[in-house]
Amino acid sequence: MHCCKARPGGNATGFITFDYALAAKWAELLKEIAPTVTRVAVLRDFAIAAGIGQFAVIQSVAPSIGLDVSVINMLDARQIEQDITRFASSPNGGLILTGSAPAVVHQKLIVALAAQHKLPAVYYRRYFVTSGGLISYGWDVDDQYRGAARYVDRILKGEKPSDLPVQAPTKYELVINVRAAKALGLSVPQSLLSRADDVIE
Repeated sequence: MHCCKARPGGNATGFITFDYALAAKWAELLKEIAPTVTRVAVLRDFAIAAGIGQFAVIQSVAPSIGLDVSVINMLDARQIEQDITRFASSPNGGLILTGSAPAVVHQKLIVALAAQHKLPAVYYRRYFVTSGGLISYGWDVDDQYRGAARYVDRILKGEKPSDLPVQAPTKYELVINVRAAKALGLSVPQSLLSRADDVIE
């Protein structure tokens, strides 16, 4: 979600777990790691605002980097498999998996289908890449947990939650799976490798 108030008032504070601007970066990374991709299917949860918002951002930046965008609304495993298989039947395709509960539930299936159909895919969290996916860019969850723990400590010591600003993620991580890239016939640009926080050989 994206929060517009640093101090919402009342007895509330917290941490934003998502900034929609991040979705634009996923499209750019897909084109950078797989320049021949001209079609991208965006997997999203259409039932939540974040799913609609993430897709809208990708849709807005895609033409400027030469991508034609379509959407796959994640419902169940069978439907996801059918839609990805149908999308993969035409050449030069890639995937972007946006953040949602269905993405977590169907993690293994989506990573496996991307590999099976040789579709370069960008993910929003590192664990998709450590389990075989190509590339991810997202907020550092551990860093946010540490920040939340500091807030809890300060509140327990007497500070008011309303005095602690809502914080957006400040640390992001880029993870690349070179093994997955080789299986897709991709050569990861050195410019991308040099920016990576973690490279899986």
